[in-house]
Amino acid sequence: MKSHEMDMCTGSLWKKIMVFSVPLMFSNILQIVFNISDVAVVGKFAGSIALGAVGSTSILLTLSTGILLGLSSGVSALTALYIGAKDKNSIKKTVHTSALLLAFSGIAIMLLGIVFAGLILTAMHTKDELIGGASLYLRIYLLGTPALAMFNFGNAVLSAAGDTKRPLYYLTFAGVVNVLLNLFFVLICKMGVSGVAIASIISQYISAALVLRLLLCSEESFALRKENLHIDRLILRRVLRIGIPSALQYALFALANLFVQTSVNYFDHVMVEGNSAAANADPLVYDMMAAFYTACTSFIAQNMGAKKRERIRKSYFICMVYSFGLGLFLGVGIYLLRYPFLSMFTSEKAVVHAGIRRLSVMALSYCVSAFMDCSIAASRGLGRTIVPMFIVTAGSTVFRLLWIWTVFAHYRTIESLYLLYVFSWTITGIAEMIYFAKTMKAVRFS
Repeated sequence: MKSHEMDMCTGSLWKKIMVFSVPLMFSNILQIVFNISDVAVVGKFAGSIALGAVGSTSILLTLSTGILLGLSSGVSALTALYIGAKDKNSIKKTVHTSALLLAFSGIAIMLLGIVFAGLILTAMHTKDELIGGASLYLRIYLLGTPALAMFNFGNAVLSAAGDTKRPLYYLTFAGVVNVLLNLFFVLICKMGVSGVAIASIISQYISAALVLRLLLCSEESFALRKENLHIDRLILRRVLRIGIPSALQYALFALANLFVQTSVNYFDHVMVEGNSAAANADPLVYDMMAAFYTACTSFIAQNMGAKKRERIRKSYFICMVYSFGLGLFLGVGIYLLRYPFLSMFTSEKAVVHAGIRRLSVMALSYCVSAFMDCSIAASRGLGRTIVPMFIVTAGSTVFRLLWIWTVFAHYRTIESLYLLYVFSWTITGIAEMIYFAKTMKAVRFS
């Protein structure tokens, strides 16, 4: 076994899943640093209006990133399957087809986002005093989408092989650059929201260049070679069969959250800014938990290729335990540290207190999402994504809209709005777990 790869089909699953997930966890955190450092710097040094402007774009950035992550999940699952089956020719075809797919997708999202940014922000009822800065920040930030796409491609391939450490090193370097550039552009150049957006895209291109260089110089079966870059139609269909439903899941979540953000925008600007500050906890918790979801998909896919049913079951259970425990620990921990946490993004007491109202509801809610997301990741590892997508649509999108139109419309309190998260995760999680259990029973190894 090569030093940077991991054999997911033998050995202790408790240990290997943790060893696999911890570097990925910190990689995910460092990606969050790109946006959080933007929010922190503008909130501290450019004022609450700039804070609200950047925060108002978070749902749209989550949407674009989520689509790329969904497509990348198809790359990771299929690559891991072929690694487990030791099919080198299919690994090569998957890597090169996926590289072109993610590159084209990143460019398409960038162009569409830049063209329609203003219209979408207006449709979200973004405050008049925030929309100018939000539109500027979003259009500049989206210029980095092709780089984000290529980093996620490279990260997906390496994760499928069990290499989660080197992407962490690259993101550490890019994250430090991002923070330093944020401070330089805002404090020295007085560029405000445009400065932090430029800092972010520079950092994204650095991390993408590093991971692509690694794949181009690699001698492993998943190496990237310019002369092999072409679309294999069969592989493309297989990647898209997993990736498109996964991308749609992210998109549907983001769409539902657009309605949530629109509902938040009906409150005064202090509540909007407090929500923006407190919402920085969301990606911090979700993306750390997501490390175990990626592990779940990779371990299940490799063991699916190796035809090891019992290790598939154990991988699912262990990832569920780890992700639930982490969500509970982080949610409670952030709430206990709510004042220093929120003070990173704003110095205004009214905004801090508005943010605490969100954290008080979400603290014990995050962990519940593990039942839903881990089950979706497990089904993805088995190559099943279409039914989970429909379950998510019903449980976490349609349900949230109905909640907004009924419960929130009746009570009109910010707490009644935030409670929709835990209720939607609960009903969706139950349905996803039932689907995975039934799918496992139906799987036949020929």
